[in-house]
Amino acid sequence: MADGPLDRTLAGALHMTPAMVRLYQQLRAADGAPLDVVARSLGRSPEGLTAEVAPLVEQGAVRLVEGVVRVSEPREALAGLLRQESRALTEAAARLDRLVQAIPTAPLGRPRQVTPGREWVDGEVVVGASVPSLLVPWIEESTGDVLILRPDQWMLPTEPVMFAAVARALHQGRAVRTIYPVRALQEVPQVLTARVAAGEQVRVLPEVPTRLAVVGRDRALFPDPPGISNDRRIVMRHGAVVELLVAYFDALWEKAVPLPALARGTRQAGRRLLLAELAAGSRDEQIARTLGLSLRTVRRRIAEVMIELGADTRFQAGVEAARRGWL
Repeated sequence: MADGPLDRTLAGALHMTPAMVRLYQQLRAADGAPLDVVARSLGRSPEGLTAEVAPLVEQGAVRLVEGVVRVSEPREALAGLLRQESRALTEAAARLDRLVQAIPTAPLGRPRQVTPGREWVDGEVVVGASVPSLLVPWIEESTGDVLILRPDQWMLPTEPVMFAAVARALHQGRAVRTIYPVRALQEVPQVLTARVAAGEQVRVLPEVPTRLAVVGRDRALFPDPPGISNDRRIVMRHGAVVELLVAYFDALWEKAVPLPALARGTRQAGRRLLLAELAAGSRDEQIARTLGLSLRTVRRRIAEVMIELGADTRFQAGVEAARRGWL
C-alpha cells in the first residue's frame, strides 16, 4: 500500500498508530494467506499476531476468517467506520423503544401484584395530563440540570409557560440543555434567540427523533411510543432508566451543532450538518428539505465542501471529513 493521501486519511480516521499502519501494510501484501504462514513471515507466533492485530480487527480493517487473514481495502474499512457511527444513534433509539415496551403498567386504582424475586420499575403511563402540569413542578422542586429534546414543542400553546419555568431554573444557576431540529431556525428564530439570551444551551440536529425531558437524575418524561405523540406519556423515576435516557440525550448532544455557531453563519457549523446528511446517504432533495434550503443552494454547498476538502467524489469528501474530525 503506497503512502498516499488516501492511506493517511484512513490512518487518521481509524486512529491508527504508526506501528498499526506498518502492520496493516504488511498484512495487505499477505491478504488471503493462512494466519500461521503470515505469522512466520513476520517472525511472530500465530497467537502473538492475533493479539497484535486485534485493534485492526476491532476497527474492521482486518478479519481473521477460519484461520485466514482477510484485509479490507481502505475504502471498505472507512465505509465500515462511517456505518458504525451512523448506527450508534439508531441503536440508542432502539434501546429506548425496548425500554418503553418493558415498562410494566397497571390499571389505575388497582394495587400491583407482588411477584417474589421481582421488583416494579418506578414509573407509570399517564394519559390526558398536560406536559406543563407534570414538568413545571418537577423543574421548580428539583435542583438538577434540565435536558430537553424539542422536535416540535415550540408550536404548542404551552411554550410561554415552559419558557418561564426554564428561565427560573437558569436564574438559579442550573444548566438547561436543549436540542432542536434545524428547521426551527427558519420557523421560530425568535424562540431560539430568546432561550439562548436567557442562558439556555441550544444545539440543533437535522432531525430530533422524539420528545424527551429529563429533570435532575431521577425524573424523565417521554411519549408512549417515543416520537411526537401527545396522548400517552411515560413518567419515569427509576434511577437506572433515567441514567440510560441521559446517556441517549448526551449521544445526540455530541452529534448536534451549537446554535450560536449557526446563528453567526460559520462555515464549520454548516459543514457539519451537511456532512452528517451526506454520511447518512441522504439525497440532495432530502437534504434541502431537512436543512430548509433550496436544492440549488444545497448542491452549491456540497460542491464548495468538496473543493475545500480537495475531494473528487462524495466518498472522498466523507473520508477527508472523518480524518479532520468533522463528523
